Amino acid sequence: MGALSIRQVEKTYAGNIRILKGIDIDIDAGEFLILVGPSGCGKSTLLSMIAGLDTPTAGSIHIGERDVTHLPSKDRDIAMVFQSYALYPNMTVAQNIAFGLEIRKVPKAEREAAVERVAKMLQIGHLLDRKPGQLSGGQRQRVAMGRALARNPKLFLFDEPLSNLDAKLRVEMRAEIKLLHQRTRTTTVYVTHDQVEAMTLGDRIAVMKDGVVQQFGTPEDIYARPVNRFVAEFIGSPVMNMVAASRGVAGPVAGSIELPTTEAQRSALRAGANNLLYGLRPEHLSLADNGVPGRLAIIEPTGPDTYVTVDTPLGQLTARVPGVLHAGVGENVHLRWQPQHAHLFDARTEARVA
Repeated sequence: MGALSIRQVEKTYAGNIRILKGIDIDIDAGEFLILVGPSGCGKSTLLSMIAGLDTPTAGSIHIGERDVTHLPSKDRDIAMVFQSYALYPNMTVAQNIAFGLEIRKVPKAEREAAVERVAKMLQIGHLLDRKPGQLSGGQRQRVAMGRALARNPKLFLFDEPLSNLDAKLRVEMRAEIKLLHQRTRTTTVYVTHDQVEAMTLGDRIAVMKDGVVQQFGTPEDIYARPVNRFVAEFIGSPVMNMVAASRGVAGPVAGSIELPTTEAQRSALRAGANNLLYGLRPEHLSLADNGVPGRLAIIEPTGPDTYVTVDTPLGQLTARVPGVLHAGVGENVHLRWQPQHAHLFDARTEARVA
């Protein structure tokens, strides 16, 4: 059994409202698990159950070899970092970090050593005598992380810890959390709705929707081989292009245009559905001298890349092209791509075909 094992966990509230529907997740010691999905998908409810703040209607949760399904939070050897920081305003930074240890009657010398250790790790030694009201948002989040680190728990739980920070601080704190995990190798569960956080932080990602884990795997697996349309469109920015197509004699066809496929894709299609969705990530589309014709509708420069929306016979397609685009709205262009970059889904079930 791994560091965290979630088996057939369900949660039903009054009125037979099913929030979680048979969740199965296993991660090994030292892994960083991301629970990601849109609001209302059940990710925070699942985190609350791992933390002992809520109880499953069915199923079990193990931390290490211990069944903690019905154990109170204080007996689970976990530490949680909240979105709201949850710092005591009348205590100094040092007192906030040491508070959990004091409650557990850890000797003063050990508490002071723990505060010094985490302050050095998080580079907040100069803040130890300040109150939370004197700190920036990023500093408060470091203190909240320091309080969790002082415990040296078996499991870290993060509940959307960066959602209250501005864009620049989010990037900085994301890097801090990544470094923190590399140093401590403490098993971590992290809830977010931000797919960039999911891709950059996680060793494993559980993509959730409507109380169900749609796909569980490494960031690379989920990005390269999404199991259905929801995962394909949720992970990746800009969103994956989807073209409605039908199964032709030699491969998928959209209108009068034959869409390129590999031999392996064509083989998978022979026994597949007649109505398809042909997916292409924006970075796999390029502007060329020939290919699918179109007209530039929107140009969005971002600095290193330019996002372009092109009106084509296949519908509007978004391409991510490197650098600055020296063209204007209304100009005629052509789009090309390599067939191995295409993703094929059944239009009815939205499950991956090839």
